[in-house]
Amino acid sequence: MNQSFYQVLLSLTAGIAIIVLLTAKWRLHPFFALLIASFVVGLGVQLPIIDILNFMKEGFGSIMRSLGFVIVLGTALGIVLEKNGSTGVMAEYILRKIGKRFPALAMSITGFIVGLPVFCDSGFIVLSGLNVSLAKKTGTRVIVMAVSMATGLYAVHCLIPPHPGAAAAAGIIGVAYGKLILVGIITAIPAMIVGYLYAGFAGNKIAVTESQEKETIVGETIIDRPTVLQSFLPVLVPVILIAAKSFVTADKKNGWQVLSYLGEPVIALSVGVILALTAVKSTKRKYTNHWLQEAVEKAGGILVIIGAGGAFGAVLAATQIGKHFSTALPLASMGLLFPFLLTSVLKTAQGSSTVAIITAASIIQPLLPALGFISADQKLLCVLAMGAGSMMISHANDAYFWVIAKFEKIDMETMLKVYTVATVLMGLTTLLMVYILSCFL
Repeated sequence: MNQSFYQVLLSLTAGIAIIVLLTAKWRLHPFFALLIASFVVGLGVQLPIIDILNFMKEGFGSIMRSLGFVIVLGTALGIVLEKNGSTGVMAEYILRKIGKRFPALAMSITGFIVGLPVFCDSGFIVLSGLNVSLAKKTGTRVIVMAVSMATGLYAVHCLIPPHPGAAAAAGIIGVAYGKLILVGIITAIPAMIVGYLYAGFAGNKIAVTESQEKETIVGETIIDRPTVLQSFLPVLVPVILIAAKSFVTADKKNGWQVLSYLGEPVIALSVGVILALTAVKSTKRKYTNHWLQEAVEKAGGILVIIGAGGAFGAVLAATQIGKHFSTALPLASMGLLFPFLLTSVLKTAQGSSTVAIITAASIIQPLLPALGFISADQKLLCVLAMGAGSMMISHANDAYFWVIAKFEKIDMETMLKVYTVATVLMGLTTLLMVYILSCFL
């Protein structure tokens, strides 16, 4: 059945509108919103219902096959590090090294490193006590410290696997995790720096009430915590192994071949989880089963969203959207700007960076040839551009926005002036970095 370009465009627009309305206005779980959108698009282009279901099953299964273990293991690693006290140890180590002279920078770097395995909202909650305590000791404003830490966490959350948005985009577009982690870290550093600089610039100009500046949040009393080395190894070893695999070619033998196996994301993350579990002290080992169960339950909620995104993408591919758009629009001339703008609109409209980048990746995947993203490096840059878009614009419909505001007792106006503007600057900075990288890749 041949559909016209306008029929496909109208169906796609309706599908996106459904996702935004159901998730942002009526607060429906993204899994159901994406399923409904899949049917809206499929029926809009007159696909038979049985075909729509088959495409959805195929897309769901395909994305689960590539991401299921990665998301579960990545979530488990983050939760074990949080529960066994490793995140606190890492934070305090960084604070000892640079916290006295540059407390806000210390919290930004802490957020960046802790955020590699830990989701941004969980990381912020875990570190919030240290954040306010250091603000009081150094006389630095809580808003400056909070936004510095929040943007450090946010930079890696939007760009680097095993965080669900970046991992899903890599799976849908077809990008190697190792290279995405390596280049993603390089790309995220300038975003973190911009967030930190703007937090200091804007935060010190805001009039803040006394209760905000003086109130502290009591952190958890941690007994029998891991050592500094035990805390950092579960974070650094998987990142190094996965990144190193990108430099090992298939014809390498012996030791190089072993490194290639260890660099598989599932194996590397398993190594990280094992290292994190071995760092658990005897007084806390009775809780490890509960932590792992919590990780599986949390990962399950993420996976169903990602799977629904894969189903949505499969239906879009069946509409031959790439062929229609390539003949009707000059997509090649837009290049990296198209995935950035599409993800930005979705993020701003419905609030979730994860849902925004999964939806955008599902739309863009059949458009890759029309956009000119053919090679592995071009696809990598496309994913990073979507990551940049998923930073913009974090405001009142973003759950992370409220985690920061509630835990640090910052009013909404101040959050909008400091944190929200910082996310805009981070997204634009990341896009600029992606364009610079495109000159070398």
